[in-house]
Amino acid sequence: MWAQCLGVLLLVAGLASAAPPEEGQDVLQGPVTVNINEANAETLAAALEGIGLTRAQAIVDYRTQFGRFYSAEELSAVRGIGINTINRNLARIRIDEHF
Repeated sequence: MWAQCLGVLLLVAGLASAAPPEEGQDVLQGPVTVNINEANAETLAAALEGIGLTRAQAIVDYRTQFGRFYSAEELSAVRGIGINTINRNLARIRIDEHF
């Protein structure tokens, strides 16, 4: 019984001592998302894992030539971007509906 009470007390004390982030300190909210229909090459390269500036520019060029993307999977039509890269970035890719 005492061991259980002590365990609960230590758990509560540990949670209570966890300080909230200080002002100006970064707080991770999850992955950054990027609208692939509006972002420029620099933004795409910064937000998408495994996509450098060359591939990001290829996305922008493809979008300019063929129009907007309707799904993340359509990125596979861009030379050099495969399904593994797309799957790795699904949580980061956003397609806003601006018609």
